[in-house]
Amino acid sequence: MNDVYQKLARHLDNLPAGFPATETGVEIRILKRLFTSKEAEIAASLGMMPETPSAIAERLKMDEKELEPMLKDMSLKGLIYRAGKPGEPLYMNAQFVVGIWEFQVNRLNLDLIKDFNEYSPYLLGKGWQATKTKQLRVIPISQSLSADVTTMPYDEAEQIIKKQSKIVVVPCICRTEHKMAGKGCDRPIEACLAFGSGAYYYEENGIGRSISKEEALGILAKGREAGLVLQPGNSQRPGNICMCCGCCCQVLKNLSSLAEPAKETHSNFYAEVFADDCTGCGVCLDRCQMKAIVVDDVALVKKERCIGCGLCVTSCAFEAMHLVEKAPEDRWMPPANVVETYMNIAKERGKM
Repeated sequence: MNDVYQKLARHLDNLPAGFPATETGVEIRILKRLFTSKEAEIAASLGMMPETPSAIAERLKMDEKELEPMLKDMSLKGLIYRAGKPGEPLYMNAQFVVGIWEFQVNRLNLDLIKDFNEYSPYLLGKGWQATKTKQLRVIPISQSLSADVTTMPYDEAEQIIKKQSKIVVVPCICRTEHKMAGKGCDRPIEACLAFGSGAYYYEENGIGRSISKEEALGILAKGREAGLVLQPGNSQRPGNICMCCGCCCQVLKNLSSLAEPAKETHSNFYAEVFADDCTGCGVCLDRCQMKAIVVDDVALVKKERCIGCGLCVTSCAFEAMHLVEKAPEDRWMPPANVVETYMNIAKERGKM
């Protein structure tokens, strides 16, 4: 039976975002908690292009009438992705992160959480740091930017939201699992926004609710007040915006453990201090998720640790903090769309 899970693990590792093997085999334990052996066999046969049940059945040499409800059930469990028109579903692989793991927000248990927390540093270390192109990027809070700074629409959360025709708000998987484990923080749980086809998938699976643009902007404002970092998908037309905290978010936690988080983050800004205006009050210390600020008589930003989120700027009552746009050669131009993002990641991992 282990063979089918090993096969699925290798298959997931061949997808753009990866699913690297470990010496402990924790990744196999995770798959066994999520998939039956038959589900693992089916998932290992799918690709990254949506297919009809009949095409999948033909490849697996299964009866379509037997396979179709299994595919529907697997997609409702968040093990594979479902797309297509109503009544004409198409199925494809979901990547482990971002994907299968996030789709488990309503199916979590303490054993699964324990295994994932053991695996995530390895997953992010071997996956996230191994490629130039990341799955997420950091954009600044709009209120942290001065009037003379020109930003692109893909660097403004409000502009991203206003362009959407379908928005669903989803519970944050990171704060949910930390709360279940008796850890984490009291920041908002309902804080992740999904757009487009992903929004329909979340809603149909009962793990998100449809909201208006106005409500989405309100959730964005609550996230800003709570000190959450804005991490949209890494494309000019992102399918999501995550609002993250350094104590629960696996990405931010692992970034913070690095000596120079800025090098592993796509961000077009960094913070600086107007020393003459700084009183050394230290409020910005609590807002910074990357430990990028030290305070002696006045605050000082460690540029190599700053990810340009702008939280320190919005918390400074004395207007001593400000964001600076990076030099042109250091700015990040996101890929045009999600497909291009994952094609770039796959190339960088040698999977294309």
